[in-house]
Amino acid sequence: MSKNNRLTFFIFLALVLGVALGYYLNVKTFSVYNERIAGSELRIKAIGGQLLKVIDSNSTAYSTLIAEKKSNENIRKDNEVLREKNLEPLTLLSDIFLRLIKMIVAPLVFTTLVVGVAKVGDINAVGRIGGKTMLWFLSASLLSLILGMIMVNIFKPGEAMNLPLPPSNIDTGIQKVALSLKDFISHIFPKSMVEAMATNEILQIVVFSLFFGVATAAIGEKGQLIITFFDSVAHVILKVTGYVMNFAPFAVFGAMAAIVAKQGLGVISTYALFIGEFYFTMLILWALLILIGFIVLKKRVFNLMNRMKQPVMLAFSTASSEAAYPKTMMQLERFGCKDKIVSFVLPLGYSFNLDGSMLYMTFASLFIAQAYGIHLSFDQQITMLLILMLTSKGIAGVPRASLVVIAGTIATFNIPEAGLALLIGIDPLLDMGRSATNVIGNSLATAVVSKWEGELTQAQD
Repeated sequence: MSKNNRLTFFIFLALVLGVALGYYLNVKTFSVYNERIAGSELRIKAIGGQLLKVIDSNSTAYSTLIAEKKSNENIRKDNEVLREKNLEPLTLLSDIFLRLIKMIVAPLVFTTLVVGVAKVGDINAVGRIGGKTMLWFLSASLLSLILGMIMVNIFKPGEAMNLPLPPSNIDTGIQKVALSLKDFISHIFPKSMVEAMATNEILQIVVFSLFFGVATAAIGEKGQLIITFFDSVAHVILKVTGYVMNFAPFAVFGAMAAIVAKQGLGVISTYALFIGEFYFTMLILWALLILIGFIVLKKRVFNLMNRMKQPVMLAFSTASSEAAYPKTMMQLERFGCKDKIVSFVLPLGYSFNLDGSMLYMTFASLFIAQAYGIHLSFDQQITMLLILMLTSKGIAGVPRASLVVIAGTIATFNIPEAGLALLIGIDPLLDMGRSATNVIGNSLATAVVSKWEGELTQAQD
């Protein structure tokens, strides 16, 4: 078994063992906390209904209900804290791994992109590659959004599931973000490269790297020293990546055990319809993207998908596209994509080409509208799609980025933000699929742009 296949095997094994341990812990240890949390949530909801019937807010009955509600909120909060504390040994494994990945990603993007752009040399060539890249990104994003809109209208999970609606005043913990065009453009340009590196703002790092790379090429022979230095640094970081990847199975084990121990498998049965329809829609997106890739790459697209098994599994099990970034980069270069194309297209993809996230945004937004019985006309749905197209760009580094964008968008259409509470419980399960899809989308984009540029060579073992 080769080293790559061995790591893939151990990641898969860790995933299975993590689910098994998580289920055992959920039944034996965490069921107490989960029952208390569920019981207090039901009581809070019931009290909310009783409060609406009380006419006099100064009455003893009203005060008693308020006190009981506060008591149940405290019970819920205390048990959530205890549950999280008991999960710490498991979440620590994935937290360490993701921190190590974040440590690598920013310098890796910077060094490889500077070298790639400097090797391209001509500013016109950079513009040409950039134009082709953005054409794919915008087309793939539009495809993902439209597919999500079509499938959620066909399935209508919000109507079919008949879920009890959360109270209108519930705190989802999601801060809505509605980026205007001015905010979006301002966000692209860094005010400090150090700050962009520290906060892993990939889009801002890309912008600075483009300027730096073009300037390096422009100074001629002196720039060769910088190219050689940065190329060496990039290889050192890739070596560090190899060390970090050895920790991946432990991270996958911890992440899967934690999510199953916390959520249990019961949440899957409750939301089976929504989860099943969403993942089915995502498989259709995979098929469409691979079909388009086949038109350009021919049979080599299957070799590419085979090489992406490890990055996809890593992204799926850790629910993080960033976790798969270094491996995706290495596999694309081994597939035959030139380093200058990979280092240019892939970082841009992490801000502009999150296909899985785009699909989820329309699917989830319209699901919430359906759950509340809010009918959106075709024109309104198209408007929502275009708003999501804009607001979703450049905030990939925001925690729960998809939910944040959804919160800002649905408010525009008078859809209650409390509806996000319907999704928060299963969001980690859905995020796994979104992250894996993002890796597929970006790897195909890089390979296709390489082919368009005539820079796709023979694959390496």
